This record gives sequence, C-alpha cells and structure tokens, in this order.
Amino acid sequence: MKIAFLLGQFPTLSETFILNQITGLIDRGHQVDIYASKPKKNSTIHPDVEKYKLLEKTYYDNQPKQKSVAYKNGFQLVFTHFLANPVKGLPILIKILKFVKPGKSSELLEIFYSAASCLPINENYDIIHCHFGIIGIKGMILKDLGAITSQKFLVSFYGLDVTMLPQMKGHDVYKALFKKVDLVLGLTTLMNKQLIELGASPEKLKKLPTTSVNLTNYKFNPSILSENEPIKLLTVARLVEKKGLEYSIKAVSKVIKDNPDRRINYRIIGKGSLRKNLVQLIEQLGVSPQIQLLGGMSQTEVKKVYNDSHIFILSSITASNGDQEGLPTVLQEAQAIGLPILSTLHSGIPETIVDGKSGFLVPEKDVDALTQKLDYLVKNPQVWPEMGMQGRKFVETNYNMDKVMDQLVEIYEQILS
Repeated sequence: MKIAFLLGQFPTLSETFILNQITGLIDRGHQVDIYASKPKKNSTIHPDVEKYKLLEKTYYDNQPKQKSVAYKNGFQLVFTHFLANPVKGLPILIKILKFVKPGKSSELLEIFYSAASCLPINENYDIIHCHFGIIGIKGMILKDLGAITSQKFLVSFYGLDVTMLPQMKGHDVYKALFKKVDLVLGLTTLMNKQLIELGASPEKLKKLPTTSVNLTNYKFNPSILSENEPIKLLTVARLVEKKGLEYSIKAVSKVIKDNPDRRINYRIIGKGSLRKNLVQLIEQLGVSPQIQLLGGMSQTEVKKVYNDSHIFILSSITASNGDQEGLPTVLQEAQAIGLPILSTLHSGIPETIVDGKSGFLVPEKDVDALTQKLDYLVKNPQVWPEMGMQGRKFVETNYNMDKVMDQLVEIYEQILS
C-alpha cells in the first residue's frame, strides 16, 4: 500500500507513537510518505529517523513566519509549483483563492504552502492518514483541492484535539471533517464516546491504541531494591499543566519528609514552559537535593533511566484550558520495563493501568491520596516485582505495538476493500 502520513511537526521526540507507526508500516513492506509543517527545532532526533532515512521521505510546507517573506516566496512558488504543472496546478491555485474568505490571509498562506508542498510529489495514495484532528481538517481541504489524492481518508485523534480544541473553536469544529472522512481512530473507549458527542458517526469509528510499545525495545527488568540503594522515583513528561507535576512533587516531598530513614530520589525527564515554576516549587519545599529536573533526553537515554528506577509516577490532570491526556505512551513503556505505577483517574489512563495490580490510581490533584499510595510503595518494596510482572503482562496483551500495527494494516485493507 502507498500511505501518506499528514503531521504537524516532524520529527518530534514526544511523538514516538507516530514514528512507531511509520516504521512499523515500512517493516511490513508498505510505502510511507510524510507531509509535515516543519521540523522540530533543536530537538534530539530518534535513531529510527536516521535508520529508516525518513527525512528523505518527508515533505515540508516551509512557510516562513514573517508574512512579507511568505508572500514574496509564495509568488515564486506560483511559477515553480503551480504554473509549472498548469493542468493540475492552475485549477488548484484558483480553488485556493476562491476557498479562503477575505481577511483570512493566515489561512490562505497555510493552505497555499501546504498545497505547494504536495504538488511536486504527484502520488495517488491508497490511504491518507492524518494525525490529530486539526491536521485532519487541513488534510480534508488539501484533498478537496486535489493537491493530494487517495482512495481512502483516515484521521487519528490523540487527546487535546478532542478536549481542548472544541472548547477553543466550537463544538462543531469537526462537522465537515466527520462527513468526509472514511474512518476515525480514537485511542480509548472514553475518547470514542467524546468523538461521538462531537459528531463522529459510530459506524466510522474504531478504537486503536496506537500509543503502544515496541516490546523488543523494552526488556522486562523488575524493580528490586538492593541493599543501601536509594529508592528511585521517575516521571517522564513534558513540563506542562496537564501532566500535574506540581502534585507529584508535593506528594514526593511529603513522603521524603515522612520517611527520614529512607533515601528517596525523584527524577523528572522532560522540557516545557513550567520548568521555572517547578524549580521554584522544589526549592520552596526544601527538597532540591532529592528532586531533579533532568531536562529533555533521547529515547535511548530515557530507557537507561527507566532501567535504573523503581517506581513510575504520572499525576495527570485536566488543564485549565480543557487539555487532557489521550493515552500516555510512557505508562505503557514503564509497565513494559516492570515498574509499579502511580497515576490518576484521568481521561484514558484507567484503561491502561490495572488499579491495585500493576499500579495505583488516585483522583486528580489529590496530593494526600498520591502521598498515601506512594508511601505504601516506598515502605513495601517486596510488592514491586509482582506489580511489575502484572504490568508487563497487561502491556503484552493490550499495548504490544506489533499487534497494534497488524490491526492498523487490517483496518487499511478493510476500508480499501
């Protein structure tokens, strides 16, 4: 099959679940081309991007930020892309000018540059697969214009596009998309219910947990506390509101102070806008020696820290702007390694943790509940290996990327037939 993946930024280290889909399809003998807005600046690149030579298969919009430059470069693109192939390009250019309403210059530029990036490729794909709802809307427009063509058109939703975007742009933001799309993929049962509330047809809707794990890359390593070893807690997350890091930091601080006879270290891997606030919080709580913000890391580096940890924490919350998690891949990764989990009753997380067996789930923003469960785990390291084994089995059964990729290919084949 020939498949076009439409994305936002690519490559970006926080979206390894999309990278896994691309490489999984290539491994199964399918052609995958990638259309993206721009590369992620100053981002560590996952080794698979180079291994599979994905940048050679990626086509960028390359829209300049400055409008005057965008218009100047766009004028050149009219000749080099649209008029160079007048049979296809000229009708598309006319449609773009008719499509965009007066006063919507930003929208005009975005569609113009996206269409221009598609024109030189001139492929008729079997599948166009858009990732995130907002990219689905752009893909729908490009398909309507004839800039990119395919037999079937799919959109995957991941979280903020279901919760935050409809609050910003209106409940009917996907009304046109849901009419034209051939299939909608959601990560969880809860997410699919939310998509139906937004107007998706149940007949066009499937659940597929594409934020799954390539288990060959995550060897089982059960948590065992060696003599004289500190208890090592870990969070891997972007430093943004919905990750609820202030609550896990407060809970860890309490447990540290309530257990002066135990050495406890808490490492947080990730970058984000809240770093300064979190540093201040850690200093105010007086736990700077025990809680470290390690910044961003490559996937290889993250796996080393997983293997050198005992307990994984992710205290996700609903952000003030409505943003929620979809299905955090880090929870599957941590369980695959064999770490007991402490997380929250938030969005799709209860579908990925077996509460009381592979980990514990507590209400959002409940520092006391987080503290209580973490205190139990800290004081009872003998339960860690069994909890880790339960988590590994659960991931093997439900979130094995190989199985999920086979399901995705089967979905493609079904809608094509």
